[in-house]
Amino acid sequence: MTKEILSLKNIEKSYQDGQSMRTILNHVDLSVHEGEFVAIVGPSGCGKSTLLNIAGMMLSPDQGEVDLCGNNVTSLPGRKWTKIRKEEIGFIFQNHQLLPYLKAGEQLSVLLNTNRQEVEQLFRELEIENIIDQYPSKLSGGERQRVAIARAFATNARLILADEPTASLDSERGRHAVEMIQMEVHKRNKAAIMVTHDERNGGW
Repeated sequence: MTKEILSLKNIEKSYQDGQSMRTILNHVDLSVHEGEFVAIVGPSGCGKSTLLNIAGMMLSPDQGEVDLCGNNVTSLPGRKWTKIRKEEIGFIFQNHQLLPYLKAGEQLSVLLNTNRQEVEQLFRELEIENIIDQYPSKLSGGERQRVAIARAFATNARLILADEPTASLDSERGRHAVEMIQMEVHKRNKAAIMVTHDERNGGW
């Protein structure tokens, strides 16, 4: 039996919208186990990113519980959330969040203490080995996104969270990026959640 990595139970989240409250998430349950890759597909504004931020311990739910690797983390203080995020969660952000003063390979080797050989291997798998020594400003949007994917893979995180990881990629490279996430999940027994409005992902 596979181990449950993430469990969201009865999650609720609302925001103030003028004079009224707008409910974004209403009694949402989600469970992801080792080796599972879950895609949440829906239009912009339907609450996908809010759900991902709650799963990634960057946003607190109004109601409900968040369990990560068998531990209830819902009510832990912020400093413990920061530590758990760093150790257990790998993020792939839509806007990449690469540091402009580090070369592509250094986004892994300097920030994560990843050795050069592993960096080169990940870059080869993502077909970006030719940009390993280039700065983010010299890269295309798709190349920056694949560097962000490689950075998430280079962590020891049990859970990978991907926010629109194919948004800046063409169809072929988008398919390859999703396949890479799937491969990483199965290869290292991780769990992954991807949110996207790209309906192509339903066929991937």
